[in-house]
Amino acid sequence: QVQLVESGGASVHPGGSLRLSCAASEYIPESGCMAWFRQAPGKEREVVATLYRRTGGTSYADSVKGRFTASQDNAKNTLYLQMSSVKSEDTAMYYCAARRRGGSCLRDLDYEYWGQGTQVTVSS
Repeated sequence: QVQLVESGGASVHPGGSLRLSCAASEYIPESGCMAWFRQAPGKEREVVATLYRRTGGTSYADSVKGRFTASQDNAKNTLYLQMSSVKSEDTAMYYCAARRRGGSCLRDLDYEYWGQGTQVTVSS
């Protein structure tokens, strides 16, 4: 059973930066993928960024393209989300998710493992 632990959430001013981390308890195979999701109060959970383990390739929600960057550190089994130029609408609980097997990495239903979340609040 893979355990995912997120950290780095905080309160930040609009236009600021933040880096989230997600530490996995064990290696996620290259056949798999990892992702960051977020859920704001009263809204559905949405994917923010997806990272494909084999290539390190990434994809992003339109709302964060050019502002957020997902990356991985294989030696540490850790996924990161660098957030820049944050906006009030980025306020949400951010969750890390992982999938060990090959296949779709597009939807929350595709992921086998989830972290408990880390809160990001953007306000002036």
